[in-house]
Amino acid sequence: MAKILTINPGSTSTKIAVYENLTLAFMTNISHSADELLPFNSVVEQFLFRKAMILKTLSENGIANDNFDTIVGRGGLLHPIESGVYEINEDMLDDLRSCRYGEHASNLGAMLANEIAHQIQHCRAFIADPVVVDELQEVARISGLRQIPRRSIFHALNQKAIARKYAAQKGVPYEELNLIIAHLGGGISVAAHSCGRVIDVNQALGGFGPFSPERAGTLDSEQLVQMCFSGDYTKQQISKMLVGQGGMVAHLGTNDGREIERRVREGNEQAMLITQAMAYNIAKEIGSLIPVLKGKADCVILTGGIAHNPFIVKYIKEMIEPVLSVVMFPGEDEMEALAMAAMRILEGEQAKTYYK
Repeated sequence: MAKILTINPGSTSTKIAVYENLTLAFMTNISHSADELLPFNSVVEQFLFRKAMILKTLSENGIANDNFDTIVGRGGLLHPIESGVYEINEDMLDDLRSCRYGEHASNLGAMLANEIAHQIQHCRAFIADPVVVDELQEVARISGLRQIPRRSIFHALNQKAIARKYAAQKGVPYEELNLIIAHLGGGISVAAHSCGRVIDVNQALGGFGPFSPERAGTLDSEQLVQMCFSGDYTKQQISKMLVGQGGMVAHLGTNDGREIERRVREGNEQAMLITQAMAYNIAKEIGSLIPVLKGKADCVILTGGIAHNPFIVKYIKEMIEPVLSVVMFPGEDEMEALAMAAMRILEGEQAKTYYK
């Protein structure tokens, strides 16, 4: 029986799970309050704090820290790579520690998995389907500025897992389906899956697409340039407005979906308007991918935590269902997807190697 630890760092939490083969034995979401994270100037500086929280949580739940066979962390911001399972190495860790390709909580996934695995004899550490999985068709890479090509940064792990789960339910190989999948979480990615490859997707980290609970999404570039050069804001302040303090936070002062949903239920007009606006933008992004698949999408799939919100789902369905059926997979399957990746390696699949 293989024992697997999976680690998925988010902006304000670290989700961990223990699997025995593919049977879930333990799962929890370790929340990190704003006050706890305040002393850290960067995501990388949170490494020791999050490691200690993971080990403490395992110990408090009677789980030994020294008998895992494999540890799999969520992949972070690396250079574009193909889909698959990668063994963690120094090239990968160096790029993540230096934030060479960007800063995000997911960068900690490989760092934490590697550190804990090194304390256990014969334990290996991996990442799987990181956010930088790149399968874009070439025409989708071109923007209006040669210096700023479009990039593939999205919720690859959950999107791929959900696509395969839907395909299994239908009894059809994932590689034979055309799907539009919208992952609705702290960040929002909407992707066109064509025959097993994500050929187009918005840059969900901080580039463009629908605004989200904490990200600004697509903006008027001229107004953004004026803000950047107004002298009123630092580069760091602007970056925070785009990722962390944009979207719902900018309008409502919170990214807590439950709190926002409560306000909507109580009739708060501003909360209702901003919730509708986010759903409106998501539906527009979904609609923009229909021609990418030449009108031959099998369905639209909504997944991620926000797919539990009835107001948002209802609004999107009203806009999309006259054209395409909408299938619900609320929540995330990322932990199970990480465990499945570990099992493929334990059963003999060759892990891929990351090079700078």
